[in-house]
Amino acid sequence: MTTANSKIQYLPKPEVQALSRRSDLWGWGLTLHCWGTIIAAGALFVLFPSLLTYIIAIAIIGGRQLGMAILMHETAHGILFKTPRLNKVIGQYLFAFPIGLELNAYRTYHLKHHKYVQQENDPDLSLSAAFPTSRLSMVRKLLRDISGLTGLKLRGGQLLLLLTKIFGKGKSIKGYQAIDLKTVVGPYMVNGFAFTIFWLAGYWWVYVALWLVPLLTVFQLVLRIRNIAEHAETGHTPDNPLTTARTTHANFLARVFVAPYWVNYHVEHHLYMYVPCFRFKKFHAALMREGYGQKMETKPSYWAVLKLATRVV
Repeated sequence: MTTANSKIQYLPKPEVQALSRRSDLWGWGLTLHCWGTIIAAGALFVLFPSLLTYIIAIAIIGGRQLGMAILMHETAHGILFKTPRLNKVIGQYLFAFPIGLELNAYRTYHLKHHKYVQQENDPDLSLSAAFPTSRLSMVRKLLRDISGLTGLKLRGGQLLLLLTKIFGKGKSIKGYQAIDLKTVVGPYMVNGFAFTIFWLAGYWWVYVALWLVPLLTVFQLVLRIRNIAEHAETGHTPDNPLTTARTTHANFLARVFVAPYWVNYHVEHHLYMYVPCFRFKKFHAALMREGYGQKMETKPSYWAVLKLATRVV
């Protein structure tokens, strides 16, 4: 198995085959861990309400919403579960729809990113092309995220698209051409159903305070930081995936909030995109053993990445 962008065999083929093994047990374990962490964080605030526990709760939930996006990404590649049907169903209904995404549309978009990474027709190029930027610009971006402005703009645009598709005879909206009607209906139906359940139980505020608020704020912030780390200020040589993506070393706090489920090993993902995330640590060790450590684009921390991305005065 070789990469989509290179004919180089970075590891022995039997080792790559072993690393690429899928597991329903791992898939269910990570699914339960993700949702269990969200429920536990919400319970912390409900049982011990205070400003401190609320801040802790939305920080953890926002980080796990990013975790949901990462596990959805795994199902889009068909590698979180060994059973194909589980990747489709769990990926759609437990990961994609709750955070406002649609699995099939994401898969099409994301595979194009792998094919054209850091090239002009890479659909993710806009996420990295703006960097490096000034400190003031970076602060504005991060403040828009944590304040909810980015999230509200995105969700508002999706809702406007939905109404336009229904009442505007299918007119497109600038900036949302990639979003189809089906990519909007599913997420709104699932979230509407969840809100209705909480409302009927007399706890509508739980959905708003402990799901919607982190989705519109913390999730947007950590998503941007992760996007910057993966490709901002990396190379643009299509036949060298060692430098068109970045692996960022992550400490415990980074793994909790910004890099859940081994997403920080992004060079590894672009080398062999069918290796499941739960084998990335072993995969990284194998690359170090083969002498690729000095050839890979890496950074020691997410803070180091942000400093690199804001070096313009």
